Amino acid sequence: MKIISIINLKGGVAKTISSVNMAHILATVHNKRVLIIDNDKQGNASKMFGMHSYEHKGTEALMIEKDLNMEEVIRKTDYENLDIVCANMNLLKANLEVVLDQSRVQQTRFRKALNQVKDKYDYCIIDNAPDINISTINALVASEDVLIPVKIDDFAFDGLKEIKEQIEATKEDLNQNLNLKGCFITQFMKNEVNLQGKEYLNLQDEYPVFKTHIRRTEKIDESTFAKMPIVEYSRRCGAARDYLELVSEYLEK
Repeated sequence: MKIISIINLKGGVAKTISSVNMAHILATVHNKRVLIIDNDKQGNASKMFGMHSYEHKGTEALMIEKDLNMEEVIRKTDYENLDIVCANMNLLKANLEVVLDQSRVQQTRFRKALNQVKDKYDYCIIDNAPDINISTINALVASEDVLIPVKIDDFAFDGLKEIKEQIEATKEDLNQNLNLKGCFITQFMKNEVNLQGKEYLNLQDEYPVFKTHIRRTEKIDESTFAKMPIVEYSRRCGAARDYLELVSEYLEK
């Protein structure tokens, strides 16, 4: 099972949209067995599948339960080959509890839990909060690849240095298999600001960049209200075609 973390310290860059749609495309188009982990207390990935709830164990259990049975937290979505571990505000309390718990190793709890299902799935995608907290550190320790969605605006590149430093520190101390696979532009519009930002990203050599960018379309916003992945909601729209291309480009890498 290859584990992918999608992360950016900046909010509003389509982390959840990207996580949900990449997971869905891997499962339904490429016939991969996929687990998506909602690692954000807001629970937006869970809401996208209409599965946000306080009645089931979720990501908080990965953090705090010592003898966790992953089968108790994994839930099936409406899509074949695609399962989810949901999140809610209990993750906030769980993160605090872990930080205060000195009796167990704090940073490897995701990895230990996911080892239980490593033969059950081909891919695991972790949708991370716009923060470096103990559960996002757990995600990086468990992951092989990191993908960073970037929205071109005045603050587009804020936090990239910090993410790269965290990746390098995690790789050195806790996970030598961790790699920054690349940044990809989201909500792209063909205007001067976006074209200049895209050119800057492509010319710099500090961060790898995917060729595919995700176009801005109102269909993405509509799909969140419909609680449907974009390929299901509007397969012919630009963003749907772009996410299909992005997943293909990732697989080719």
